[in-house]
Amino acid sequence: MVQCGLLSKKNARLKVNMNRVKVRDLIQFFVQMEQMQSAGVPMLDALADIRDATGNDQLRDMLSEIHKDVRDGSSLSEAMEKHPKIFKPLYISLIRAGEDTGDLTASYLQLEKYLKWVDAMQSKIKKATRYPMIVSVVVLATIIFMMSYVVPQIVGFLKYLDIELPWFSVWLIATSNFFVQPQFTLIGVPFYGTAIVVLVPILVFSFVFSIRRLSDDIKYQIDSLLLRMPVVGNLIRKITIARYAQTFASLFASGIDVINALKSARNTVRNLVLLEAMEAVELYVKSGSPLSDAFNASGEFPSMVVRMVRIGEESGNLSGVLEQVSEFYTKDVDEAIEGLIELIQPMLTLILASVIVWIAAGTLGPIYMNLGTMVDM
Repeated sequence: MVQCGLLSKKNARLKVNMNRVKVRDLIQFFVQMEQMQSAGVPMLDALADIRDATGNDQLRDMLSEIHKDVRDGSSLSEAMEKHPKIFKPLYISLIRAGEDTGDLTASYLQLEKYLKWVDAMQSKIKKATRYPMIVSVVVLATIIFMMSYVVPQIVGFLKYLDIELPWFSVWLIATSNFFVQPQFTLIGVPFYGTAIVVLVPILVFSFVFSIRRLSDDIKYQIDSLLLRMPVVGNLIRKITIARYAQTFASLFASGIDVINALKSARNTVRNLVLLEAMEAVELYVKSGSPLSDAFNASGEFPSMVVRMVRIGEESGNLSGVLEQVSEFYTKDVDEAIEGLIELIQPMLTLILASVIVWIAAGTLGPIYMNLGTMVDM
């Protein structure tokens, strides 16, 4: 009975994960809302049609609640606000701006454009992290296999020959012994080198996921360290500012004032060092400084971007310029991710090739070096 209960709970959690509302579901929702309301379909009818057509159970239940709230007199933004896990404050702000101006279809278009950008950015970030992780696991598994199974068999043969071993062979044997022999015992359980090598990445990832529980001072130091790391730090900075710039551009284009747009855009920043810089931007603008001067004072925006924003302010075309800034950072992120992958792939290949060469030299080298002695015997 207990086992059946656990299985049913597990299946329920799996079903929830499979039916959770994804970014692409929201893109489809806003596209359909824009098309139907542009065609003159009343909001309640549009919500009902989309609800009945969706195959996502969670989205259907949510739309049923939104439809009921709107029917009972709530605005669309108020109805969406009751589902904060799905509709973020940014989405609510854009919908509310459309309600205030009487042009909800423009807000739908902005959300559609923004969410497509978010979806593309998420795919790029996954590509930047997933590919190196998969290759790293393959390289690590190959090294563990070679050191745990292949090398010990060849070492046994070398010991049988009773020949003098060079230093690189001695190191190879010591490394292999680290993998196959117990290194220490904890509560009566022996820990081998293989287990230690596997546990270290697991502990590192566990630490990364538990960072949110640390104090702000420690998180600030960690974020500062990440930004100073070569390649990775530059990528984090570009992704963060690209998300910030795109969010700010979408909000400002929908008619939201600069201060509130900056405040909402700041909520997309996770790195505390960069968050501090974005807070400084708000303070500069509140004190009366132009947006271009505020960006320049933060020290996080390139001079070209600052110059573009200044031209937008002077020409009265700030919305268009902000879109260009967003495109600039998006392209910058693309190039940074491709550069990271191009750097990691040969580096991991070089590590694997070096280990294989080391194994070959450490096992065949002593035999070749002592070939004359072995023939005389």
